[in-house]
Amino acid sequence: MPEMLAPLLYLDSSADRAESVSRRLTAQFAGEWRRGGGKVCHRDLSADPVALISAAYARLGRRTERRGVLSLAAIAGLVADEAERREWELTRPLVTELRDAGTVLLGVPMYNFGVPAALKLWIDRISFPGVFTDPETGRKLLADKDFVVVSARGGGYGPGTPREGFDFQEPYLRAYLTNLGVSPGRLEFVHAELTRVGDLPALAGLADLAAASLAAARGRVRELAAARSTAG
Repeated sequence: MPEMLAPLLYLDSSADRAESVSRRLTAQFAGEWRRGGGKVCHRDLSADPVALISAAYARLGRRTERRGVLSLAAIAGLVADEAERREWELTRPLVTELRDAGTVLLGVPMYNFGVPAALKLWIDRISFPGVFTDPETGRKLLADKDFVVVSARGGGYGPGTPREGFDFQEPYLRAYLTNLGVSPGRLEFVHAELTRVGDLPALAGLADLAAASLAAARGRVRELAAARSTAG
């Protein structure tokens, strides 16, 4: 019997649930994954926002860090009061969900040159000290997972464009995810650019470039989904 493929964890963060380009691309990826027989776990970070971390989260995090890398059960044993218990109950399921995934898909529109607040709330919540390191071996628990970031940008931020230096989306996510333990060779970025070409006069005349960027993104999403959904 073939080995069961680990599930796809699929996260959307666009506030626009009607015309979002990033949502259309992540939905395409998830559809390809399902056709390959894989299980999909979808979380809509905009429709169901992750709670803002509190002082109790910070207290529990500092107490944990002082003891080194701990198991999730051991962290639960450090909870000191109801506020900390609530924070851990909000955090642990998201951490477990990510640890259990085989492939992680992030849909990320560019907001103000960076990532949406909805995604940042999730990032802050899952970044609890040591939860993605094996306490027995020191192994990075995300190192054997594939991460695919699908982004949509209203303008153009590629090499050689006037706004190349305004892209704080990919550099931030690349730095954050690799620091968390994701292997650089298993981290892919797919960008659809000039998505506001029909709205902004400043982008007049760039419709062909926008269409080519979207077509390339769709093709790359298809390739990545097909490759990963049959990897098991």
